[in-house]
Amino acid sequence: MNSHTPQPIVKQSSPLKSYLSLVWKILLPIAIGLTVVGWLFHNEFSPEVWISITWDSHLVWCIILAWALMLGRDFGLSWRFRAITDRRLRWSQAIKVNLLCEFTSCVTPSAVGGSAMGLVFMNREGIELGRATTLMMTTLFLDELFFVISLPIIMLIAPYGDLFGFGSSAFSTGLQTTFWIVYGILVAYTALLFTGILLKPRAIHRLINKIFSLRWLARWRTKADQMGANIVATGVELRTRPLRWWAETFCATALSWSSRYLVFNALFLGLVPTADQLIVFIRQFVVWVVLMASPTPGGSGVSEWLFATYYGDLIPTAGLALIIALFWRVISYYIYLIIGACIVPSWIRKSFKKQSSTR
Repeated sequence: MNSHTPQPIVKQSSPLKSYLSLVWKILLPIAIGLTVVGWLFHNEFSPEVWISITWDSHLVWCIILAWALMLGRDFGLSWRFRAITDRRLRWSQAIKVNLLCEFTSCVTPSAVGGSAMGLVFMNREGIELGRATTLMMTTLFLDELFFVISLPIIMLIAPYGDLFGFGSSAFSTGLQTTFWIVYGILVAYTALLFTGILLKPRAIHRLINKIFSLRWLARWRTKADQMGANIVATGVELRTRPLRWWAETFCATALSWSSRYLVFNALFLGLVPTADQLIVFIRQFVVWVVLMASPTPGGSGVSEWLFATYYGDLIPTAGLALIIALFWRVISYYIYLIIGACIVPSWIRKSFKKQSSTR
């Protein structure tokens, strides 16, 4: 018998292929966003608008404040990663996980987001995969809970008409319809997570399995069963957590989202100081809920168009609205694509080295 029997060749993803995929995922959302911005500028922008902007110390400080608030958002999420891992992640590791998650959010459809990859990033930083899955579901629950709780508070402090604007226009009607559909899904999903995590995880697991035993859903049965098992595991751990732990993680969540919203306020304070800052702030809630339904990577294209239209009643000209939208996307979106392009290649190389050493 020939002792040198050929072994089957196992195809593996190469680092070069991973880099090319990364470049494509970075360029696609940039291309979509710039195409929409270019189209909007072609139709609405006038050079006189840019010339009319007074670049004084007030505007410069407002732009600096916008950047500082975005750092506040990153601090809040990094703080949350530290808190949910019981300080097992160092600050440097928590910041890296946060930036990697944000980059993933930028290159995937908004409905997918970066949270799903959070468990992989935490695992690479030394958190066991099973525990990382539990923690990922915790962050997902906290984000959805923040959105669900925010709406009743917003309704108490702002008139309904100010929330959506434009009266009975087609845009306002479509915006409201999309918002309430997505918000309803969020409420149902949050209720499912709350029941599954804190009340009756095993009952939810059985319900999920029963639903996905239907013939037309059977192809996702295995994944659904795994999700149910993750809910049970998450519930076992989280039901033992003290109130102080919940308060800290939710405060970190609220800080991160509020800081993200306030970036808009800083830009309006510098470029449209006469705008109602409360309305500017609360409309951000609507923007981010609607963007959850965006099919484009990171909401690129949809975000720029939505902002320029939605905030049009607060801004003197459409051209100025486009300038603010561009500032907003650079600070809250494109910067994370650049940061991700810098840190993801080294993360990929380390992942390949770790996989090679374990073989």
